[in-house]
Amino acid sequence: MEYLILFLPLIGAIISGFFGNKIGDRSSEILTSLFTTTAAILSIIIFYNVIFEGYENNIVLFKWIYSGTLNVNWSIKIDALSSVMLVVVTFVSSLVHIYSVGYMSHDPNKPRFMCYLSLFTFSMLALVTADNFLQLFFGWEGVGLCSYLLIGFWFKKETANNAAIKAFLVNRVGDFGLALGVFLIFYYFGTVNFDVVFEQIPQIDKKSINFLGVNFNAVDLICLLLFIGAMGKSAQIFLHTWLPDAMEGPTPVSALIHAATMVTAGVFLVVRCSPIYEYSELILAFITIIGMTTAIFAASIALVQDDIKKIIAYSTCSQLGYMFFAAGVGAYNVAMFHLFTHAFFKALLFLGSGSVIHSFKDEQNINLMGGVWKKLPATYSLMIVGTLALTGFPFLSGFYSKDAIIEFAYLSGSNVGYYAASIGIFTALLTSIYSWRLIFKTFHGTYENKDIKIDEMHESPLVMIVPLFILALGAIGSGYLFKELFIGYNSSANFWGNSIFFLEPLSQNHPPKWFILLTPILVVLTIPFSYILFVKNKDFLINFVSTNRPLYQFLKNKWYFDELYDFLFVRFFKFIGKFFWKKIDGAVIDKFGPDGISNIIKFLSNKAVKFQTGYVYQYAFVMLIGFSILLTILIVK
Repeated sequence: MEYLILFLPLIGAIISGFFGNKIGDRSSEILTSLFTTTAAILSIIIFYNVIFEGYENNIVLFKWIYSGTLNVNWSIKIDALSSVMLVVVTFVSSLVHIYSVGYMSHDPNKPRFMCYLSLFTFSMLALVTADNFLQLFFGWEGVGLCSYLLIGFWFKKETANNAAIKAFLVNRVGDFGLALGVFLIFYYFGTVNFDVVFEQIPQIDKKSINFLGVNFNAVDLICLLLFIGAMGKSAQIFLHTWLPDAMEGPTPVSALIHAATMVTAGVFLVVRCSPIYEYSELILAFITIIGMTTAIFAASIALVQDDIKKIIAYSTCSQLGYMFFAAGVGAYNVAMFHLFTHAFFKALLFLGSGSVIHSFKDEQNINLMGGVWKKLPATYSLMIVGTLALTGFPFLSGFYSKDAIIEFAYLSGSNVGYYAASIGIFTALLTSIYSWRLIFKTFHGTYENKDIKIDEMHESPLVMIVPLFILALGAIGSGYLFKELFIGYNSSANFWGNSIFFLEPLSQNHPPKWFILLTPILVVLTIPFSYILFVKNKDFLINFVSTNRPLYQFLKNKWYFDELYDFLFVRFFKFIGKFFWKKIDGAVIDKFGPDGISNIIKFLSNKAVKFQTGYVYQYAFVMLIGFSILLTILIVK
């Protein structure tokens, strides 16, 4: 069963990629969708066995690298943590495959697209089933490569190419940190296998290492380097700039990569390495700070964006911040709970936005929409469900997982935890405002599109609506159904077992009742407030923006991170590259190297040609001169 889960998407990718033109578009779509759906069903069976039978396994497929003390197998590790990720990855991937059949119906390169989707799924599965850091790194780089291919799928668009390159390069920064972390782990432990490393962590708890001229605690440095990798992959502040630009890819890509799979790899890494992070209070505090900063930073930017996909992209960035500050306060199981519920409602919102874009003939600006809720009733209803879940509306999935993060941050008892809880509440308020802004400007108010008549608007085909409906069920019920299993005190301990490590048990106390009620009340109150602000009384918002123009521009330009990086890095390295290309490579190496030698040969050849006159007496004269020179050399010696 485990073999099929891992290799069915790979087989689908190979068949669609190499033989797609021969078997046809429809066969490629059916085959890849069938294989990923089968993997999803098998993953649910394994998840069931883990819950009710405590199933665990570590299947060694083959010996991968055996060199000196480096002994690495390719394995399929099944425990509670990997079983959750298997369900998330395969379930969302299968629905995205099916949805893509309708969304990409007019694209001429459907087999290539389905190949990339399946290959991405295989890479993600290799990552989450790894029992060692090297296999994890293979899957980590694999999803990075596939994200580059998927974001730049429409490679004839310059913006898509730029976005793909940006995602690839920014992730390389984080991946460099992860690679250094893995090297350091091997340096200290002589192995990269999870179980052996985790067992030996207490032995190096007090050891120090000099890195870049600074003395670090060894565990702190390992945790920091691993987290830098997680920051890049999960688009945390400073390494977040690739995520919104990645919306240049087809919408199914956004749902697969940026809602439920690749961007959650960083959270998975931190939770998988909880036996290491539990010994580093300093880095846990740092993770909390980065997480809560990302949460409010991304939410503030989403307030003023006009691209429907970029609003949801920044929302993803913000929700990943929640997951990280949950892990930072030691509530790893709560972080995984939010990861699990978030996969459903965020994939629902991305695919729902794709349905809107499909109906508007590729228009993505919410200012050019409006008044179409009656024309797109299914998409509208399902996106309402996703929005309610995202905002944490009472008794939907986000209500259970997001509020749990805020509560556990409060119960951590640390100053950083209190700050994180406060930021979490304020971010929840912003989340609700920008989410309802998207809904009201897209579906309500007056119809603003001048290029498409409102009578031409129509609902998306059933092959796109059915995946939305299935995801909506998850967005409604996943929080209530799995709350006790994931974060209940007794049942969660039994479920997670050894897959998550707690040096000290989480608090069993409850926050004050006012604190528990505060976030849901704010979330509910923002619905009528947003309706008045974005539908009924737009003048107030226009006046507010005009009187606070600097703040609006600051948020509109995404805190000027792109401009800052362009000034600090892009222009500098472009100047350096151009200098070495023109002055060193061209003016020195080429001039006196290959170009210089070829010019000399060409010059001598041109001179030698003049001796080829066809007259015998001239040839005899040249031979005589040559003989004289040779004879002179011999006499001198």
